[in-house]
Amino acid sequence: MASFHIRQFQERDYEQVVDLFSTGLKEHIPASFRHLLTLPRTLLVLVGVPLVTVLLSDSWLLAVICIFFMLLFFWFLVSHAWNKYVSKCLHTDMADIPKSYMSAHGSCFWVAESGGEVVGIVGGLPVKDPPLGRKQLQLLRLSVSSQHRGQGIGKALVRTVFQFARDQGYSDVVLETGAVQQGAVTLYYSMGFQKTREFFRDTLVWLLNLSIISFTYSFPSAPKHEL
Repeated sequence: MASFHIRQFQERDYEQVVDLFSTGLKEHIPASFRHLLTLPRTLLVLVGVPLVTVLLSDSWLLAVICIFFMLLFFWFLVSHAWNKYVSKCLHTDMADIPKSYMSAHGSCFWVAESGGEVVGIVGGLPVKDPPLGRKQLQLLRLSVSSQHRGQGIGKALVRTVFQFARDQGYSDVVLETGAVQQGAVTLYYSMGFQKTREFFRDTLVWLLNLSIISFTYSFPSAPKHEL
């Protein structure tokens, strides 16, 4: 098992961080595509449209061609949804990591390094409008290189966020992840996160049934000592 260590982000890490983040998210395109094909409404379209084509044209070849282009269209929709999200991130907080994460109190960005290479990333930003009486840190951009998974890097990065949150006086760590990202969902449950809601970010992801799950990890309250 390769060794690794976790440290704060440095500007020289930027290109590796962006590549790791983008590649990690786009890895979910095939799984999202397979998920889309299991939906009843998708199956209805894939069966119904070719049947109508056969009835109208009396050509099975045309029906097969129709199925091929529908599958191509569905792949395009799924790819577009993920690429759109990646682009949004790269034009917001990931555009300038030092400014977004490193310049303000209560936020930070970390990398896991192995053999001089960035193999994992995670960030934390304060929630702007937390529930009354709560101080929440949002865990963001967790990703581990596919060649270095299964080594405990993801858990180590989450624990780093937990320690930072405790030190900064946060009451909760919150995050959002796609339901199709089964590895991430399993990781968060295993580390004590609780699911708080499931929703769709926009109309496209609703059509593709790519729901988002919100998780919360709450730190135990400090015991009160009697005077």
